[in-house]
Amino acid sequence: MAVDTHKLKQHMWDKLEKGPFIMIGLADDESHSEPLTAQLDKDQVDTIWFFIGKDNRLAKGGRAMAQFVSKGQDFFACLSGSVVIDNDTAMIDKLWSKQVEAWFPEGKSDPNLALLRFDIDDAELWEADLSLTGKLKMLFGGKIRADEEGSHAVVSNTIV
Repeated sequence: MAVDTHKLKQHMWDKLEKGPFIMIGLADDESHSEPLTAQLDKDQVDTIWFFIGKDNRLAKGGRAMAQFVSKGQDFFACLSGSVVIDNDTAMIDKLWSKQVEAWFPEGKSDPNLALLRFDIDDAELWEADLSLTGKLKMLFGGKIRADEEGSHAVVSNTIV
């Protein structure tokens, strides 16, 4: 069965818009991942942005792993790629919001403000789209068959 990467990417973006929190950490660092709010630019399908403080442990950049669980807990993603500070003023302007401003009291000129770019190399995605029969079996007992368990895909990149 062929994987429609465009449809998968769009589905992930839709889920991220409804609950934009991602756990992300450096792959070669022993520190834990941390929750950040994803900033999405639909013009860049293989990139997720985050506003962070320059003193954040991710600011040094490098290989990174991110995990996402949708607000409804029916969609899961594990993303691999790299992070780097990219303080492009046009992108900061494009992604800026009142929610971001709450974290940076001096606004876009806050000396601690940094825009982190996460370039996704590959992703593994799961959707727990159980059938009604599958949901009933989970509630009352019974074995879930493969055709009742949802879907899974490995995507080598998110470029469509």
